[in-house]
Amino acid sequence: MGHNTVLFVCTTCRAGQTPEEGETVPGTLLAQALSAANADGDVEVRPTECLSACTNGCSIALTRPGSWTYVYGRLSDADVPDILAGASAYAQSPDGIVPWRQRPTIFRKQSIARIPPLEL
Repeated sequence: MGHNTVLFVCTTCRAGQTPEEGETVPGTLLAQALSAANADGDVEVRPTECLSACTNGCSIALTRPGSWTYVYGRLSDADVPDILAGASAYAQSPDGIVPWRQRPTIFRKQSIARIPPLEL
């Protein structure tokens, strides 16, 4: 696993939809798709409740000790390959900062926040 990299996925996100009773919400669908596609990945996909990015759902957070943390939004299960590619590049970077051109487009255009490591 790449330097203990964790990909948090908001499982409560409705992505602006009003699901029917018993219908799986978009955030849970994204978490399930990421977990299934990441069987041999170098990041840990960790489903979590609300990331408080509700107006930007579905959202994820990418973090690891000693590195910058990123929050991305406006994602769906169609973005799974790009999310995992971006997470892998993050996991392999020395400090969590992936060069701009090496980031998937969704990571360049759909970033909500960047948070410095506590150790800075």
